[in-house]
Amino acid sequence: MPVAVYVLGLSVFALGTSEFMLSGLLPPIAEDMGVSIPRAGLLISAFAVGMVIGAPLLAVATLRLPRRTTLVALITLFGLGQVAGALAPSYELLFASRVVAALACAGFWAVGAAVAIAMVPADARARAMAVMIGGLSIANVLGVPAGAFLGEYWGWRSAFWAVAAASAIALVGLLLRIPPIPLPAEKPSIARELRIYRDRQVWVAIAVTALAAGGVFCAFSYLAPLLTDVAGLDSAWVPWVLGLFGLGALVGTTIGGRVADAHLFGVMLWGITASTVFLAVLAVLGQYAVAAVLLSFLLGVSAFFTAPALNARMFNVAGAAPTLAGATTTAAFNLGNTGGPWLGGTVIDAGLGFSATAWAGAAMTVTALGLTALALRWDRHGRGPSRTKLVTASPGDRTATVPAPLSEPAPAAAPAPAGATGAVPGER
Repeated sequence: MPVAVYVLGLSVFALGTSEFMLSGLLPPIAEDMGVSIPRAGLLISAFAVGMVIGAPLLAVATLRLPRRTTLVALITLFGLGQVAGALAPSYELLFASRVVAALACAGFWAVGAAVAIAMVPADARARAMAVMIGGLSIANVLGVPAGAFLGEYWGWRSAFWAVAAASAIALVGLLLRIPPIPLPAEKPSIARELRIYRDRQVWVAIAVTALAAGGVFCAFSYLAPLLTDVAGLDSAWVPWVLGLFGLGALVGTTIGGRVADAHLFGVMLWGITASTVFLAVLAVLGQYAVAAVLLSFLLGVSAFFTAPALNARMFNVAGAAPTLAGATTTAAFNLGNTGGPWLGGTVIDAGLGFSATAWAGAAMTVTALGLTALALRWDRHGRGPSRTKLVTASPGDRTATVPAPLSEPAPAAAPAPAGATGAVPGER
């Protein structure tokens, strides 16, 4: 695995901490800004909406720009968004800062995922994505609980300052470890990449990803009040339980990344099924502290066990356009991260209680399970994605419709040769 892929994973740590840390900060933000907890929860949806919109737009806008320069610019903008959030005097400005940060985060995910995928052979895609998602898992293990801890003792704004500092460290890592990547002789075609949206398997993959992610985060977004108001835990326990969720995420990512390349649909089906069961049990037993804590860990395992397979599936069905495939995956996950918290907030506003968010999440994951079974059936009957094999194109063949992966990972210390047909400009 090229060192550059691990650098991208470290950068994702900062992005993931910002994206998910509000799950442990909703009560103090709601109190400080004078809004309800469901309205404070919309800040999570705001970030997700920015990711949904920003991922495809920035992927297209930066398609012909140098990859390294793009990544550096986006992590810088993201860090500035954290500073703006830390200084925001009102809910409206905090909301706007979340959208701006999300746009930068979306662009980084889209470009970074395409870079990571292009640097490894086709049979290591899930592993490469597992490294990036591993940064997200570590963010849940360390970053999100640390944010909740800072919010508990030094105010929620200190968590935003901490993420800004982490973004600065990530910027240094990108400058030092990501090599300059020259543009290819043949400019990438936006029109050619957009043709992936003609494939119904792409749309099914989007729906499965959105529903699988949204189901878990429908409950996770309101985990802090569920733990305190339903399970009866002291608020000081919230950072530790969030850390336990993150530990489960790290375990799930590690296992899922190792087996997804060989058993893609098996990982998707078993992972989504497990999430459905855990959500239903949380809805029933959430008032018991031990059960709520244990299920938080198990949900982290099941959700992130599935994530590498969901990422790899999108790149498989949209192999002719890996840049937009990465953007589409990012948008799909954050459609779920938008719809999940919104649905959870709607359930709470309807007076059904915090435990009902788990029932709503289970309904989303059941739907994702059905669509996964449909995609598997299409795939087996040859009515799914294009059957063009990703390994048939040669590096110099410009007539190939999909990029040829390297037989061995490219050295991280040197740029890949220009003129290759890979999705990432300048990389094979």
